[in-house]
Amino acid sequence: MELRQLRFFLKVSETLNFSEASKQLYITQSTLTQTIKQLETELGVVLFDRNSHEVHLTEAGKELVDYANRTVTAADDCMARMTDLTQMKCGTLRIGVTHSFSLMTAEVVTEFCRLYPNMHIDITYLRMEELIDKLCRHELDVVLSYKPTHISKKVESVELFKDQLGVVVPQDHELASRPSLTLADIANYSFALPAKGLQARNVLERLLVAHNITLNTRVELNIATPLLRLVRKSKMLTVLSCSAVATTPDLCAIPLEGEESSMVGCFHTLKGVYRKHAADEMLRLLKEYIAFYKM
Repeated sequence: MELRQLRFFLKVSETLNFSEASKQLYITQSTLTQTIKQLETELGVVLFDRNSHEVHLTEAGKELVDYANRTVTAADDCMARMTDLTQMKCGTLRIGVTHSFSLMTAEVVTEFCRLYPNMHIDITYLRMEELIDKLCRHELDVVLSYKPTHISKKVESVELFKDQLGVVVPQDHELASRPSLTLADIANYSFALPAKGLQARNVLERLLVAHNITLNTRVELNIATPLLRLVRKSKMLTVLSCSAVATTPDLCAIPLEGEESSMVGCFHTLKGVYRKHAADEMLRLLKEYIAFYKM
């Protein structure tokens, strides 16, 4: 039995589609089919019930999934440990980032690459739920996001900083001098908001429902940078975490009042899995960045 066979088996068990699995594995469908047949022959069992329309795991296939996952994870952990023995002279760190953390990530990754020029950084921007799912499937090493209301027991979270949802305005705006705002204070302004499903928007939606207030939403975007550009170029405001504008001197974020608007920035990894030295170093640099900007 080979690790390659187990990886192929897990991909088919995940997709339940030989054509889709072969695409994701970047191999031909015939190669995938032949590899699964070889594995079935070696084990003496049928792993998939399949016809021209459907694919299902057999009882033996369901039993193998857990063992295969543990074997592949153990092999990946072994490889990560061996890579770390080279003192970070090679290797890849796979980071999942929500858009609220994009500016912070860009700054910290720049410093990381300066310190470790031979390390490769692979960054994925998605919604928090999608990133946590990828982390649990061992497709990411680290996720940077705000702490969700509910999270998998497989995930370990290091709290980096406490944050607040804020109304982002230009420094010369009439609201800029306010120490805090209520939803009623901003009800008559026009907004460009983060798209539904993003963390800042989720927190905002809960606040709006709780206070029975509707904002005049003109634009919705799933990336923070264009939202900030709209605030600069138009009369629209936006609502993001206060830390999102920590390094933008021409803009400011006025915190929204209430404990419900608070958020906690976190560094998420998997419990019980070897954490790469590169991940620990990234955590160190993040803490230095946060301390410098007093977040």
